[in-house]
Amino acid sequence: MDSATHLVLIPSYNTGARLAQTVAAALAVWQPVWVVVDGSDDGSDAGLTDGPGLRVIRRARNGGKGAAVLAGLEAASAEGFSHVLVMDADGQHPADEIANFMEISEQNQEAMILGVPVFDASAPLVRVMGRRISNVLARWETGRNIGDALFGFRVYPLAALLAVMQERRDMRRYDFDTAAAVRLCWRGVPVINRAVPVRYFSKEEGGVSHFRYGRDNLRLAGMHLWLMAAALRRLL
Repeated sequence: MDSATHLVLIPSYNTGARLAQTVAAALAVWQPVWVVVDGSDDGSDAGLTDGPGLRVIRRARNGGKGAAVLAGLEAASAEGFSHVLVMDADGQHPADEIANFMEISEQNQEAMILGVPVFDASAPLVRVMGRRISNVLARWETGRNIGDALFGFRVYPLAALLAVMQERRDMRRYDFDTAAAVRLCWRGVPVINRAVPVRYFSKEEGGVSHFRYGRDNLRLAGMHLWLMAAALRRLL
């Protein structure tokens, strides 16, 4: 389906062969699809070029998921788009749900549509347990029913998310997904949750993960401390 208002935005950093597969799957159900190559040096984007329904934005240096999303938002805003569906480049997110999410967004244009992952046996238990803690904290910080604070398959109202990101210097790396949901709630953006399946690929299947348990969990902990403090200030 072609759209002049809603686009699929895929940030990618060293995603390997899964990138081309993810882009092809997205293009099969929705256009336009934009890919932001965030300083990749593994050759994963070598076969990607601008073409029918596809635009490729290349950043010279890796800045993190949030930085890649911001680059896409700024370009999409300049082209007049109103909403973006952000999805990961590694094949974990279900491309066949894109049209459903876009339809919900078109009917609820003020809302953000948040994917809530339905895990199978491929999901690492430590990741599943860790996100439960983050979910509890995000719900406390907002008082809203955020189904999953970390899952990156979402449709955002572009103008609201762009405004949040442009006024801050954080939200540039792995903290992007949680901080985006919390801060948009604080701005009064409604939340619609929708369950979707998610699959984790092994290394043998071409799966790539840049999550580092020590570094990124510390980053998430620091982000939640800041968000909780900000939430308390909002109550006073």
